[in-house]
Amino acid sequence: MSDSVDMRDGAAARAPAGAMRLLEITQGVVLHHALCAAATLGVADLLEDRDRPVAELAAVLNVDEDALHRMLRFLAGHGVFVETAPRAFANNDVSTYICSDVPGSMRAMLRYRGSPFYAAPIADMLYSVQTSKPSRHKLLGMGGFEYLRGHPEEARLFDEGMSAVSSLFAPAIASAYDFGQWGTLADVGGGSGILLAAILQAHPSLGGTLMELQHVLQRAREAPFLSGDLSGRVSFVACDFFKDVPPGCGAYLMKSVIHDWDDDTAREILRRCRRAVPGDGALLLVEHSIGEANKPSAGKAADLVMLVGTGGKERTIDEYKALLATSGFRLNRTIDAAGVLILESLPAAE
Repeated sequence: MSDSVDMRDGAAARAPAGAMRLLEITQGVVLHHALCAAATLGVADLLEDRDRPVAELAAVLNVDEDALHRMLRFLAGHGVFVETAPRAFANNDVSTYICSDVPGSMRAMLRYRGSPFYAAPIADMLYSVQTSKPSRHKLLGMGGFEYLRGHPEEARLFDEGMSAVSSLFAPAIASAYDFGQWGTLADVGGGSGILLAAILQAHPSLGGTLMELQHVLQRAREAPFLSGDLSGRVSFVACDFFKDVPPGCGAYLMKSVIHDWDDDTAREILRRCRRAVPGDGALLLVEHSIGEANKPSAGKAADLVMLVGTGGKERTIDEYKALLATSGFRLNRTIDAAGVLILESLPAAE
């Protein structure tokens, strides 16, 4: 009798579960770029009213019919779009959010995340792990924010992508904390103003100030978020937090700003904030939660995006507490707001 194993039978015929899991994980990069390509093309917009054959979609989009079918077939297999008949597709409750004009649309975010500015540094993550330096700097020959200042189209794509993500969290942040207690709130580095708008809507007695670089303020004035009924309650103030943070508000908000920078740079920014925050005021940081050990989290993913993109990092609560303590603040409490943290920091006693 031979002692060889017949690989066609039983457990021996099954591939190791761990190896299969790795194979499954690596398919994620294909899924990511297929989603981004579909968003850039605007496929979901063409499917808003009805399902359509691939031949019709390809003709409108001026792409190869067979290649488009293969991409949509793959996405439908992952629950994005649905194949209603051979070579015909429709939107479903996931792909609907790739449409441009639906509330909560993620099209801008997917277009941004499919861009070389976002994706190329991630593909070069090994460099960042080896050196602790952002691979984006190596690829562009300069820092990302410096690059965006010279490339307005990419900057607009970045702003629109950030606004799409902010729109997901803004209502939960606005309702999770009593911003109204401070009377006036400055959103420092607040981009297009989408979070400040949500906070002002939730707290009718609050006055708001959007503090941003001059060219960003210009785009914010053109955006719809702080217009209409809110226009009388908001002001726009030019601010470069590497030089100075203007005083005059009861509380100062910074969402997803400190995570862009290493500890030394973050400390400089926080100290400038301390000079602006009144003794009876507050600094409110909104940042990702790292989450539990051995479990996935948006914070851990964002941490690697910061590693390759800016040289910044996501931090634990203890790390924020220590950083704030060396910048003239004490961490008073943290509030969970649908997966992100509001860190309420008060001026430390001198």
